[in-house]
Amino acid sequence: MADDLPIAGRFDGNAHRFPVRVYFEDTDLSGVVYHANYLRFMERARSDMLRCAGIDQRAAYEGGEGVYVVRDIAIRFSAPARLDDALVIVSRVLDVRAASVLIHQRVMRDGELLTDARVEAAFVSPQGRPKRQPRGWVDAFVPLVWKGS
Repeated sequence: MADDLPIAGRFDGNAHRFPVRVYFEDTDLSGVVYHANYLRFMERARSDMLRCAGIDQRAAYEGGEGVYVVRDIAIRFSAPARLDDALVIVSRVLDVRAASVLIHQRVMRDGELLTDARVEAAFVSPQGRPKRQPRGWVDAFVPLVWKGS
């Protein structure tokens, strides 16, 4: 790999692992990661997971096919992350439907669960209407569906 390429996530079986470092800008006055920044970390991890699975969101958008939008999210915060923590966002596909995908995401620090979320991403047309996601995307997701508990 070239030295000038950005660090990205990777699949470990059907779990996608995405590294994140906590910077000063991610923290609030109390020195912990501001709650909304966990959503940013998870969004980056989901986008990277799609890229690693061979899904080209940009081409779908530019081709007028559609985009994913977050339809629903449930999140639970268990412990805070702090400045300079090395985090890993672990993402797993739970279910693939015709027009959406359900993803479980965990923010981890050295094996400790900090944040746990379930995200439903719906595929929508350029006009914002739900539509079937591309067949190739469904085919890419199916082998990644997590069968664990």
